[in-house]
Amino acid sequence: MRVFITIVITLLAVSVSFAQETPLTQAEYVKMLYTLQKDPAERDRIVEALRKRGIAFEVTDGIRSLTKTKAGTDEELRRALDEAGRRRLDPTGSQLPSAKESAELLERTRQNTMAAVGDMPDFVVKQLIQRGMAFAGTNTYRTLDRLVVGVSYRSTGEEDYRLLSINGVRQTDPKAQSSYSQAGGTSSTGEFVTVLSTIFKPENDAVFKVLDTDQIDLRKAVVYEFSVSQEKARQRVSAGELPTDQVITGMRGKVWIDRETARVLRIESEATDIPPGFIVTAARRIIDYGWVTIDNEKYLLPARSDVRLTSRSSGKLFDTRNIILFKDYQKFGTDVVIRDDDLKEDAVPQ
Repeated sequence: MRVFITIVITLLAVSVSFAQETPLTQAEYVKMLYTLQKDPAERDRIVEALRKRGIAFEVTDGIRSLTKTKAGTDEELRRALDEAGRRRLDPTGSQLPSAKESAELLERTRQNTMAAVGDMPDFVVKQLIQRGMAFAGTNTYRTLDRLVVGVSYRSTGEEDYRLLSINGVRQTDPKAQSSYSQAGGTSSTGEFVTVLSTIFKPENDAVFKVLDTDQIDLRKAVVYEFSVSQEKARQRVSAGELPTDQVITGMRGKVWIDRETARVLRIESEATDIPPGFIVTAARRIIDYGWVTIDNEKYLLPARSDVRLTSRSSGKLFDTRNIILFKDYQKFGTDVVIRDDDLKEDAVPQ
């Protein structure tokens, strides 16, 4: 029998009235974009203005193109612009929930998430991974390699990884490991349950703050900022095998919650409390979730992940990026089959 404990979620409610301030005109927004090129710090002010003031103009392809030209691949700014456009057309549908509604949605999400974690089946899944590197802050990643990894997950939380292919070359007799670190470079684990549990376990005392509304795959979502202390999150960031190559961090970020189903659609997280002298200076991860069928049952599981680390090497800072595509979820014991399409250079969409 499953028992749920009602908890009080620490919620920093933000009451925002978009009508109190004059919406941004197109001329104002364009001027801000040109200022952004000269002063990157302007970016936060633009995002805040889009969320709090809204816009008085149509978001055309031309506006989107100019935004991409001036802001690069800044997804948060792009999302804020798109949501401001939706809010202009449908103010009620994109309205932030009240403090009471926010707390209720979080509690429903916590219960749904922890119930789903408890009901998680044993399964196997294929990961297509493209790894890249760039000078820190440039976002100009050079592809390092392409991996195909078979993952076996057990409901006890165990994850086994088998490195099946490197750069299109199938590996002979791959062995199960606790990660795919034998390939060298950056690897990640914990996408299936660990991140969700860290955020929503009652005993972790996560702090939430309503940030914005958004839309993912036509699903209306509420976006919350969250933070979990180092003591409670216990997230491990490793730069090697020795104990001195590992640190325990906290976690903060954003979570997108479906307003109707109270299920998590997306998580953006980053490590906090990394010691100043540690070789890894930043660790960030994005997980997008989707519904999959395993043994005729529906489960909400990772569909795509984007893992980025910033680290020091020879006095310089570098960014590494792993884009992970999760394919072919199946019941435990099923063979993970590599198909020809999995080995193509463009198998992982950017």
